[in-house]
Amino acid sequence: QVQLVESGGGLVQAGGSLRLSCAASGLAFSNYPIAWFRQPPGKQREFVAYISGSSSNIYYAGSVEGRFTISRDNAENTLYLQMNSLKPEDTAVYYCRAHRYGINYWGKGTLVTVSS
Repeated sequence: QVQLVESGGGLVQAGGSLRLSCAASGLAFSNYPIAWFRQPPGKQREFVAYISGSSSNIYYAGSVEGRFTISRDNAENTLYLQMNSLKPEDTAVYYCRAHRYGINYWGKGTLVTVSS
């Protein structure tokens, strides 16, 4: 059974930093590309960042590029999102998603709130 569990969310002031984690189990972690998505209050879920299994390919949404850094530790089956220079518009529930063979696995999310 595949499980993805996000953690690290919380309340932070604008300009601050947070590091999110996504702990994975039940899958061959290094074989899975994984992405971060977020869902702001009252809005649709949106893409944030992507990393391939070997970390050789990384992509970011334009709104976070230069401020967020995605990384993974395949030995620990964990995905990270370092978020710096946070803005109120980064407020959202953040989800990790593993994808392979047309199947998506989602975590339940962690809430990030950025106060102005």
